[in-house]
Amino acid sequence: LVGGVMNGVDVVVNFAAESHVDRSILEPQVFIVTNILGTQILLDAALQSKVKLFFQISTDEVYGALDLDSTGRFTEDSPLRPNSPYAASKTSADLLVRAYYRTFGLPVMISRCSNNYGPRQHPEKFLPTVILNALNDRTVPIYGDGLYVRDWIHVVDHCRAIDLIMQKGRLGEVYNIGTNNEWANIELARKVLSILNKSEDLLQSVTDRPGHDRRYALEGGKLKRELGWEPSIFFDAGLEGTVRWYAERTG
Repeated sequence: LVGGVMNGVDVVVNFAAESHVDRSILEPQVFIVTNILGTQILLDAALQSKVKLFFQISTDEVYGALDLDSTGRFTEDSPLRPNSPYAASKTSADLLVRAYYRTFGLPVMISRCSNNYGPRQHPEKFLPTVILNALNDRTVPIYGDGLYVRDWIHVVDHCRAIDLIMQKGRLGEVYNIGTNNEWANIELARKVLSILNKSEDLLQSVTDRPGHDRRYALEGGKLKRELGWEPSIFFDAGLEGTVRWYAERTG
């Protein structure tokens, strides 16, 4: 089926993935089948169809975790040390993509991005959960002490970066898409509550998930140096627009 669909296709951009860490802890096999086997099926079809480019959308989670008090950031050369079944499945997919480039000469690129936010995001994700619960005056669950730090990027900026790499990037290369826009979960939830004029009493600490990574941060210098990419959406404006989008669609 995939081979037939890919006939005559020039470029494959593989966004497809199971991506919710919590569910990967509960159902690892689903993530292995979709993220590893699914990528291998796409790679085989791409090879057979002689596509001009196979672009793998990856994640900062393949690098593992940074200490909360560290100032370092992951570069494209950082070791791959995934800590969740989700991250391990994405790491495995990245390595398959690299192998098809080195073994079969399939033209590939890989991008690794930080946490996305914006309209239309699946409600299982952190920000939609915070926004939708607050809009409905339900408690907002915060894992542990809430001091889990992530680097955030608007989905439109992510897609701009992908398009730029696809057009001008070098084959066989990995590009980090980072914004140097780090927020702890608890701070981000408070920003949302402030935008909605909701009480912080809605925040509720819940039992932490196993193996929760403390901090992710990407060094995006390579993408800026080689291709001139920079984010275009200021975080406060992007977050307010995202909150409004959900608010306008919640009765």
